[in-house]
Amino acid sequence: MRKYISLIATLLFLFQCYSFGQGSSYTGTYTKSAPIAWNGISNQTISGLEFSNTPSHCIQLTNCSNITIKNCKFSHAKGQGVDLDNCKNITVTNCTMDSIVTGVYAANSSGIKVTYNDVRNVLGPMPKGQMVQFDKVSGGGNSISYNAGENITGQSNPEDEISLYMTNGLPSDPVLVVGNWIRGGGPSNSGGGIMTGDNGGSYIVVKDNILVNPGQYGIGLASGNHISIKNNKVYSQQLAFSNVGIYAYNQYPSDCSSDTIMNNEVNFTYKDGQLNNLWTNGSCGAVTGWSTNVYNASLNSSILPSKIIGRAKGVTTGLNDTPTTSLAMNYKIFPNPVFGSSILVTSDTPTNEKISIYNLNGQKVIDQSINNTRTEVDTSSLTTGVYVIKITDSDKVVEVRKIIVNKI
Repeated sequence: MRKYISLIATLLFLFQCYSFGQGSSYTGTYTKSAPIAWNGISNQTISGLEFSNTPSHCIQLTNCSNITIKNCKFSHAKGQGVDLDNCKNITVTNCTMDSIVTGVYAANSSGIKVTYNDVRNVLGPMPKGQMVQFDKVSGGGNSISYNAGENITGQSNPEDEISLYMTNGLPSDPVLVVGNWIRGGGPSNSGGGIMTGDNGGSYIVVKDNILVNPGQYGIGLASGNHISIKNNKVYSQQLAFSNVGIYAYNQYPSDCSSDTIMNNEVNFTYKDGQLNNLWTNGSCGAVTGWSTNVYNASLNSSILPSKIIGRAKGVTTGLNDTPTTSLAMNYKIFPNPVFGSSILVTSDTPTNEKISIYNLNGQKVIDQSINNTRTEVDTSSLTTGVYVIKITDSDKVVEVRKIIVNKI
């Protein structure tokens, strides 16, 4: 029951924060602001502000709770975009960040959600230089999901794009790192895409992320237990610093066991030109699902769109159709959110329409006729995420809906 309640809470949050794809969809105006530093403040919203050329952190919260930071812009800061210490229930969403030391840094905190943000060119240097870093974040309600992070060579100095240091979720409510798009890393010889179990950690789910040329590594398991890494895609060409796609290696005295790495697709080239997709030395014990990970030679840089920063502000997938006939709203589609392997489409007056389901790249993933009052559509092939349903009649759009598929 607790797990079910947690899933419902996660899905409600996704609906509230929904944007059409990874990254920020905010297109409104900003009001310039001096840096904000709060201590002991609760139940506030920071929205529509622009922070630029700040000498320190743009927003610094200490001992704060129930704060939402949304629709803000951070650029050319000499500190973090958002710096959190000993905070609870902080949400950072629909923000844009460019040329900052670190995007969001959260220490000794819980209930931290960083979702649907654009982050370009983190500057570091190490130990900073992350899009998002959780440092001793614990408990339930923690998520780093559906963000777009890009580092351009010569303009950035990233370490780990997402870093989970001594971070622990709950068995019924793990830390989620889901659906992020990451492109660009290096020249650090130690940094990379998504780091889990850094000096320990537990109950973390990393899935459905796409990484292109993320740095020295793609996704790392450095120690910890009950960490799950699945259904991710990792690609890197040969670079001066590229090493391994996904690895499991206990780098610390802490425990490394009961972990899962499964159903990932990798095409990662080591700096000497040889493939180096997956590596483990056994120090994390038997990793569940290790044999299900595959080398996919077809993976290349095109697994991400050419534009990922700012893309959600003007999606051109062709899915924003308006129903054009009187059949609009004639259909019921359920369940939504989708927990199982199918949805039902019902109509009192079906006339041989067609249902198509698209992912947020505009790719058609399901195409099926509707010729009964009750049609079952198999969604078992869909991964967790947001999809768009179009129902057409003789090529005229009669219904457009969005659904969320959740397979945690």
